[in-house]
Amino acid sequence: MIARDIGMQIVSGRYRPGDVLHGEIETSGRLHVSRAAYREAVRILAAKGLVKALRKIGTRVTPREEWHLLDPDVIGWIFEFEPDDETLASLFELRRIVEPEAAALAAVRRSEADLQAMASALTGMARHGLESKAGRGADQAFHAALLRATGNAFVASLIAGVGAAVTWTTFYKGTHSHHLRDSLPDHRRVYEALASRDPAAARAAMTELVDLALRDTTAARRRMRNGKKTASA
Repeated sequence: MIARDIGMQIVSGRYRPGDVLHGEIETSGRLHVSRAAYREAVRILAAKGLVKALRKIGTRVTPREEWHLLDPDVIGWIFEFEPDDETLASLFELRRIVEPEAAALAAVRRSEADLQAMASALTGMARHGLESKAGRGADQAFHAALLRATGNAFVASLIAGVGAAVTWTTFYKGTHSHHLRDSLPDHRRVYEALASRDPAAARAAMTELVDLALRDTTAARRRMRNGKKTASA
């Protein structure tokens, strides 16, 4: 909880790169936590690349390029606050670079067990809907199964980061939309291409899925901003 609070202050810009966090004694007293709990929070943030402890200086916020932006907690903190345009665009650029090629590779290498995992995820998405936590979990499971199906350990290592990006962008769209577009047909097209062992179709279907997700997220963001303008008028 302490790491989350400080982490959100960092990713939101309240603490900027180069800023030195308040001292251990002062901060633990202000937050009404033990010094050990505060030190553990700093350790967690350091492991995520957000801060660095420097002797005789203190704990300093690191430059953004040193942050582990694909860490699920860091992505979550960014979306709990409000991602800026550049961050959102960069996140979808990453998905567009990784996921279509991963889908093409998975179409060649996937096993029956991989297909079963994706089919189960599709069933969960249909049963629960993406408005629910269970439905978003099924969506995340689909993308994780696809990355595992590439048979490439380096690609599979992106599961946590890509999964968090999928979950949080879906949550963001749902929060700022009156009606969340049903993306289940998009996922089914990817699944069918993998089942048919058609890498070109898998690449095209995944590219379309990511592009539509970006369109939906952009539209949700526009509605959110228009709502704020209306409320302040």
